[in-house]
This record gives sequence, structure tokens and C-alpha cells, in this order.
Amino acid sequence: MFTTGAESLLHQAREIQDEELEKFCSRINKLLQKEDFGPDTVDSLQRLFFIVSATKYNRRLEKTCVDLLQSTLCLPTCPEQLQVLCAAILREMSPSDSLTLSCDHTQNNRQLSLVASVLLAQGDRREEVRHVGQHVFKVLESRQPEGPSLRHLLPVLSKVISLAPSSLQEDQTTLFSKRLVDWLRYASIQQGLPHAGGFFSTPRTRQPGPVTEVDGAVATDFFTVLSTAQHFTEDQRLNVQAFSMLRAWLLHSGPEGPGTPDTDDKSELEGSTLSVLSAASTASRLLPPRERLREVAFEYCQRLIEQSNRRALRKGDADLQKACLVEAVLVLDELCRQEPSFLYRTLSCLQALHGRLRGDPAYVRALLPLARFFLNHGEAAAVDSEAIYQHLFTRIPSELFHNPMLAFEFIQFCRDNLHLFSGNLSILKLNFPNLFKLLAWNSPPLTSEFVGLLPVLVDASTAVEMLHALLDLPCLTAALDLQLRSLSAPSERPLWDTSLRIPSCMEAFRDPQFQGLFQHLLRTKASGTSERLTPLHQLLQPMASCARVVQCAEAVPILLQVFFLAVTQFADGALISHLALLLLERSDSLYQVPGYEASMHRVLSSQFLALCKLKPSLVVELAKDLLEFVGSVSDVHRRASMVTSVVWAIGEYLAVSYDRRCTAEQINKFFEALEALLFEITQCRPSATLPKCPSQVITVLMTTLTKLASRSQDLIPRVSLFLSKMRTLAQRPAASSVHSEEDTDAVHTRATELLNLLKMPSVAQFVFTPSREVCNPRYHRDTNTALPLALCTVSRLVEKEAGLLPG
Repeated sequence: MFTTGAESLLHQAREIQDEELEKFCSRINKLLQKEDFGPDTVDSLQRLFFIVSATKYNRRLEKTCVDLLQSTLCLPTCPEQLQVLCAAILREMSPSDSLTLSCDHTQNNRQLSLVASVLLAQGDRREEVRHVGQHVFKVLESRQPEGPSLRHLLPVLSKVISLAPSSLQEDQTTLFSKRLVDWLRYASIQQGLPHAGGFFSTPRTRQPGPVTEVDGAVATDFFTVLSTAQHFTEDQRLNVQAFSMLRAWLLHSGPEGPGTPDTDDKSELEGSTLSVLSAASTASRLLPPRERLREVAFEYCQRLIEQSNRRALRKGDADLQKACLVEAVLVLDELCRQEPSFLYRTLSCLQALHGRLRGDPAYVRALLPLARFFLNHGEAAAVDSEAIYQHLFTRIPSELFHNPMLAFEFIQFCRDNLHLFSGNLSILKLNFPNLFKLLAWNSPPLTSEFVGLLPVLVDASTAVEMLHALLDLPCLTAALDLQLRSLSAPSERPLWDTSLRIPSCMEAFRDPQFQGLFQHLLRTKASGTSERLTPLHQLLQPMASCARVVQCAEAVPILLQVFFLAVTQFADGALISHLALLLLERSDSLYQVPGYEASMHRVLSSQFLALCKLKPSLVVELAKDLLEFVGSVSDVHRRASMVTSVVWAIGEYLAVSYDRRCTAEQINKFFEALEALLFEITQCRPSATLPKCPSQVITVLMTTLTKLASRSQDLIPRVSLFLSKMRTLAQRPAASSVHSEEDTDAVHTRATELLNLLKMPSVAQFVFTPSREVCNPRYHRDTNTALPLALCTVSRLVEKEAGLLPG
């Protein structure tokens, strides 16, 4: 994020100790006490600001320094640059109990704005926000000439509104609404005079010309933020500031805001320079102040929409057109929400605007507020907005997923408007593959946003397809990269990792043989089907190490946990069975991104156990698939976590107490399969020691075999023989060369415990297959009936019996 030089400076600032800072502050104190406002003081204050702002922790400045900063800020003779630096340092120190600033003794509005910024940074600890707001309104009520100083107060007032909207009184709300009308509608349409001064200035200057439009034409209507000039007047600058805070003020003063309803005040606007108005506009002047503001805001936004259709001569003006268009639509949306009579005057204009913008990629970000408008008002206006939504969710994510700002705003739009989609969530659910493209390409910044959005996208009809899509998300990232590289126009290609050379992947992307798989992966809507993408995993393997693919892979485990948390809220038995089977299948069919498979196996194994706990009969229902899974495991070390969870679930839930369909024949089949697996990974080698397999897999296999034997006691001799062998192998000295001492001890201890339990089959069955009553928490709290007590008793009995045996 920062250059090497900037990082070095930040590091130095953070490493400054309190003693060094105290000495530096003493030097600043001497300069401020002498009222030395030269370059040395400016440089010292800049350094102090950098030091206090370089860390998120508050730096403690001695009280003398804080007092001098406050007094310098309020000094009438202090240069503005020094005042700005003092205010910035004091803001970084906030909140602070040592501040004594007050708005009552400020000399001008510029100084007032700086003092107010410090007080507002304190929070509302002593009702500072209300005091600041009241002081600003005193200035607005003073009827002073609208000089440059008023511009400094609008940001302060905007902050007051956001922090404490209820602090404004009714007459103050009315006054500011009138002022906004003045600034928005009656700013001068003549350009400002250049600043006089210098050797070549003369008392005779040219009369300023009229303001122009962005295309260079002379403006024939009132001034707006899109009007251009070489020099601006103060009321024109106020016009720009007024529009920037218009939407926030409408939200505050609207019918549902903290402001009060309109009064019957129909007096003339104060200080307005009235122009020749139409009969309709003249009538609108008689409206109450807030209704009048809404009318002026409507006219202003309509004019901005008209100005946005002009061809700008400069790129900066073109960018400003797009930003103003977005804000204008948002303001119109709020106006129609507050006053439905605006809806029918706005509808045709915005429909035409959508028709003009939908084919222009440059204005794509303006389509989001337009869609919000139709979500809010389409039903009230009896307008079918289906085509607007379809265009928004179908084309934009699939064509512009590589635009990071648009991707973030698009997902924010979906999250912020979920309450509006409540009656039509099928649009979001049907288009989830397109939304996943935004996530796949921009996973680091969008992961947290999708955590909130994903539960809304999934339902019973999309759960299986969405799980496949999440598991294949890194593969989708690689496919999107190829799609961008295949664009014919180089100017349209966004930046990517140019060091990656993937000619074979590009050939596969264009190969008709694989077009069906790529089309399925890059589909725009849910298809209701799933395709095995293993061939693509192999074809795209050269791209697995691409940074963007790796970043996407890191986000999938988090999203999978959110997915299963949502699915388990509504899943029925059939869906749970389908998802569990899918986890078994996909655990061996993942895109081989570095570190991806291991992290995915951890998540898949934990979710498989969660599904089994939710529906214990899964083990019996999926007996054939589980036997096939156990019998086909070749690389146990690579899939250790998944194998461990499956084996543990078999031992835990393959019992009549969980499913009456469980038979002795099934138990025997699982026993033989698990015995073969344990024998395979522990078969004798020349070293005659434990294999290079995680000890947890071995201990769980031993435990599960013992559990099954306790439920079919004919198997006890077989498992006892195997456990004795495992205990012997773990005790051999050669085992320490392959496994750690902790691992060999774990295997030995587990084998010994299990053998002891099997000496008393009825107790083993009680321990390994407890009844539902035994699972009651009472058995774990009551010292007379607790399960540990039962185990201790069994251990003493076994030891006593062993002591009586000969030899």
C-alpha cells in the first residue's frame, strides 16, 4: 500500500518512545509560547501530527502542549495553516478530558469550523454536538452577507445532522431548508471574477461571462454542480456544497426523519434573487419551506439528468457527470418516497434514462440506483420492472466482474435492498452463479459481504448446485482469467498476473471438446444440474498457483461454513442425505490449488459429522456409499481428516438405538471393511513398525472396530487380536523413528484401554453404545451415576482380575 520510504517513516514514527516525544513537545511549547509562527513551527507541528496519527493508539501529550495547541488555534493572529495543523493534532488526541475549547470565542467562521471539528471528534460527551449545532445556526440566523465564511460551516452542520439529528429545533430546520432553496436555485449564472493582485493587475477588468455547460454551450438555465466556469462565485460554491448534503438533509427533515412536519409558513424566501419564473414555479414559491425544498430539489435533479446527456469536453467533467447522475437518482428516489406526487413526474424520465444508459458501459454504476428506484416504486406505479432486474443481474456481473468498485457496489446493493427483494428473492437465487463471478474475481474484499448475503441465496432448490459452485470457486476464477485473456481488444483487458504463461490453458478454453464444461462453469443462471468438472481441474492446473486463484481458495472454507449453517436451518432428510453423499464424492475431486485440499478436507469432515448428528440414520441409509468410500481410500495420509470423520461416524451411529434398520449383517460388513483398511495401513513392512499414517486415523479405526464388536460380540476375539498386535507394534523401538513419542503413546494407550473394556463385553456395550438415558447430562454431573465413575469401577475390576491370573 505504501512505498518503501513511507513505510520507513511510519515505522520510525511508531517507534518513538514517550521520552523522545516529551522532549519534542517541549521544543514545540517554546515555539508556541513565543508565538513564533515561522517555517520551523510549521515543520514541527507537521512532524507532531505525523507521530500522533501513525498509530491507532492514542499518544499522550503533556497538558502544557495541549493547552498551547488550543490557545494557538483560537489566536486571531495565527496563520490559517498553523490553525489547521493544531486542529488536526487535537482531533487525533480525541477523546480527551483536557480540552477546554468552546465555540463561543471564535473570531470568524473559518476558525469556528476548525474548533467545531475538534469538539465533534470528542463525541457527545458533554453535549458538544448540540452546542456546536446551536452555534452554527446562530451564524446562519445573523443575516450576514453570504461571504466565503459560510462555506466552512456546511460540513460542520452535515456532521451535526449525522451525529445528533434530533438536536435541531423546528425553526432551525425551517431556516436551513430556506437557505438550501436559495443556494440550490438562485446561484449566479455569471462567472466569478479572477482574484486581483500582483504586478500585472489593473483596476479595469473584463466583465465576467456566463457559465457554460460541460459541452461548452452557454448555460440557459439555473446553475448546478455540472455548470462550468473559469472562476466561481461564492454562491456557486455554496450551490455545490448544498447539493452534496441535500440527500442527507432530506432524510433528516422528511416525514419519517427526526425533523418535525411542515408548518404553514408561506413567507417569501429570505435573501433570494428572484428571476422570472413560470406560473408553476411561482405557485411553488408559496409552498411551506420543506415542500418548497423538495420541489427545488426535484427541478435540480431533473436539470442534472438533462446535463448528463451532454457530451463533456474534459474527462474530469465526464466523471463528474456519472457521479452526479447517481446522486440525482438517489435524491429522486428519496423525494418520491416522501411525496408520492413526484412519482408520476419522475417515472417517464427515469425509464427513458434507463433505456439510454443500459447500453453504455461507462454509466453502468448509475444502473444500481435506478434499479433501487424501481424496486422501491415499481409496484406503486404499476410498472413491470422485470426487464430492468434481468439486465442488471444477467449482463453486468458476467461482463464487468473485473471492475472492483462496481463489484463491491453491486453486492452492497444486493445486501442493502434485501428487504425490497423480499417478494422477489427468486431473482437473486436464480442468478447466484453470476454473483459468484464477482466473488471469484474479487474474493478478498467481497468475502465479508458474501457472508451476509449467502444465507439469502440458498434454498432447497439451489443448495446442491450452490455447494458444487462453492467447491469449484477457485476453478471459476481461473476460467474467468481465461475469458478475459481471450478478449479481442487489448484495451478492454484489465490487469492481471502477466508473468503467468498458459498457452495450453488458452488452447483448452477454445477447444470445442471442452466448451460444454466451460459454459457450465461460466453460466449466468442456476441450471438445476451439476457437471463433474474433473477434466477442467486437470486442464487448468497450470493456473492453480496464480495469486488471484489462491486468494479465492482461501475464502472458500469460510463461505462453506456459512453455507452449511444456513442449509441446516431448513434442510429435510432427503436434502441432508444428498449433501452428505456429495461431501464424500467431492472430497476426492477438488481443484489442486496449493493448500486448498487440506483446508477443504477439514471443513468437509466437520460438516459431514454435523449432518450425521442432525440425521443419525445417514450411516444406515448411505451404507453402500460409505462402504465404497472406505474401500476405495488409497492415500489415507492425504485425506486423513475426511477418513477420520467418516470412520468415527460409522462407529457412533451404526447402532439399533439410532436406526432400527441396522442389522448384524451390516455391522459385520462395516467391520470387515474397516478391518481391511486398518490392516492395509498397518501391514507388516521390513521395518515392522507403525506406518507413516496420522495416529489419529489409527486410534479412531481401533475405537470404531471395538464399538462394532461390542454390538456384535462374535467379533470380539478378532478385534482383541488386532488390538494386541497394535499395542505390540507401538512398543517397538523402531516406531520412534517414524512417529513421535506422543503418537506411539497415544496408539499404545488407546489399544490398552480398548482391550481392558472388551474383557467385560456388557460394560463395553454400556460405554460404547449408551442408551439415551445415559446420554442425559445428569450422568455427567451426578457423582453417583457419572460415566467416569463407571469407567473407574471397570478399570479396578479388570486390574483385580488381571492380578489373579497366573504368569
